[in-house]
Amino acid sequence: MRSLTVVLLSTALLAGCAGTLTAPGTVTSVGPVHETTLGNGLKVIVKEDHRAPVVVSQVWYKVGGSYEHDGLTGISHVLEHMMFKGTPDHPAGEFSRLIAEQGGRENAFTAQDYTAYFQQLEKSRLPIAFELEADRMRHLTLDPQEFAKELKVVMEERRLRTDDNPQALTWEQFSAAAWQINPYRHPIIGWMDDLENLTADDLRRWYQTWYAPNNAALVVVGDVEPQEVFALAARQYGPLKPSTLTPPKPRVEPPQLGERRIVVKTPAELPMLIMGYKVPSLKTADEGWKPYALEVMAAVLDGGDSARLPRELMRGKQIAASVDAGYSLTARLDDLFTFGGTPAQGHDVAALEQALKAQIERLQSEPVSQVELARIKAQVTAAKVYELDSVFYQAMQIGVMETVGLDWRLLDEYPQRIAAVTPEQIMAVAREFFVDDNLTVAVLEPQPLDGSAPHAPAGGMLRH
Repeated sequence: MRSLTVVLLSTALLAGCAGTLTAPGTVTSVGPVHETTLGNGLKVIVKEDHRAPVVVSQVWYKVGGSYEHDGLTGISHVLEHMMFKGTPDHPAGEFSRLIAEQGGRENAFTAQDYTAYFQQLEKSRLPIAFELEADRMRHLTLDPQEFAKELKVVMEERRLRTDDNPQALTWEQFSAAAWQINPYRHPIIGWMDDLENLTADDLRRWYQTWYAPNNAALVVVGDVEPQEVFALAARQYGPLKPSTLTPPKPRVEPPQLGERRIVVKTPAELPMLIMGYKVPSLKTADEGWKPYALEVMAAVLDGGDSARLPRELMRGKQIAASVDAGYSLTARLDDLFTFGGTPAQGHDVAALEQALKAQIERLQSEPVSQVELARIKAQVTAAKVYELDSVFYQAMQIGVMETVGLDWRLLDEYPQRIAAVTPEQIMAVAREFFVDDNLTVAVLEPQPLDGSAPHAPAGGMLRH
């Protein structure tokens, strides 16, 4: 993985690089956020934040692990690596070198629903970021020798992050067991057999299909003037040709007919339990309030040291050495509400599972008190507000919403939607979704260690 060294670039490098323009269309503005679409389909979203003379530029592609099919898993992440291997105008390494020379920072990340690239710069250096990013959107070299070398890097990354990591390996097997059709069953980094059989031609077809202006969003946040950004985007990105996009076919998960349970036997120091219930996201919910109720419920369970799971299972009954709960309301497809943990000394996985299910039953039968709910709501809302201190996370919020097919304007509704969640709604979603026919359980059963040191757990997003 490359370090987060970034780009602050000289505008002088862009002299005379303007080409045929594709002018921006109608501009829509809501407060400090302004949106337009270029003639080639590139959506450009600009948010003004004039507190400091900095700007972040992010390009989001609507493609990630969940767009892949059997035999090509991991290709989105491999392509992310190859995006730093050069174009005819900027050979391998030059993008990062130019950025680093100017003291900026840049990187990329691949997730299930998107792949994104960013630069954070002093505001006057934005033009060079646009020029470099636009160049690699459609003109990547994809040299077969560079591909072969980078593929080995990715396979080694998989070995370190997953194959030799008992916790990550268990999470991977858990996801594969939970879903039959939903593409979230595949790991973002890909299955090793698929990586071993991936070809440069596969990668080129993937790049030419998905990396195009009409499948991307350019998000810019910082000390900028929107009309200047739109004009610059038209000059740098406007000449790029769109791709012929074929949306992925719907992959609707069939009803689950009973609890699923797996045991993962691998060398490890400690056992681990994972439980996951199928739940909707903002994109898939049949009623708009349900994802917000699930979001609040996740915070009731695991929203800081005073939340129920750490307070009652770790410090109280001391059943768990570690425990957590998680939910993402911005997934593109139905997702999982997960529980994970390691039993404390003197307790086993069965005791931890029983304790977690007791917490679930409490949510189903006992309304959360108004005092607890008020505290949790304030905490959840504050976490989102704190993100606004960073131009990077402001852009992240917009980019995620845009690439999963949600309107970024929903961000403004978030505090009100959280505030509107009632104890009865929390009980309702707990009763509807936390049932055995939605449940998958994975248990890590430790085997003798081979003497190597354990690795830290891998996350749910891969950075380059």
